[in-house]
Parts: sequence; C-alpha cells; structure tokens
Amino acid sequence: MTDVVDSDELLRRIRRARDCAAQEERTWRARSEELDATDPQGARDATVRQMSYEAVLRVLDEIVTPGKHVPEE
Repeated sequence: MTDVVDSDELLRRIRRARDCAAQEERTWRARSEELDATDPQGARDATVRQMSYEAVLRVLDEIVTPGKHVPEE
C-alpha cells in the first residue's frame, strides 16, 4: 500500500468501513435471532460475530466523531 491519501479520502474510507461494519452487525444479529431456537451453537457463534462487529463499529464511530460516544462500563 504505497498510495498517499489526503485526510478527506481517509475519512471517506473510514466511513465506508463503518457502514460495512454496521451492515455486518445487523446481518449477524438477524442470523443469531433466526438460529436461536433451532441451532443454539450456531446462534452463539453468530452472536460472537455480531459482538465483534459492534466493537469495530464503536472504534470507527470514535474516530469519526471523537468524544460523542460515551464508553460503556
């Protein structure tokens, strides 16, 4: 990766990554809910993936809008 990018392009890339993480989080949340009754192990795996994307989403949100999001305790 040798391309030099300006701050606007970097922000666009971060926002695209944030949008992608949000979509994946929604997808895995829905998958977890679908599998809950029929495949508990699959539902747990989907929940772990959902939580992973939630973490990525929180980090990207903090980069895009610093200080806006209060950390959960």
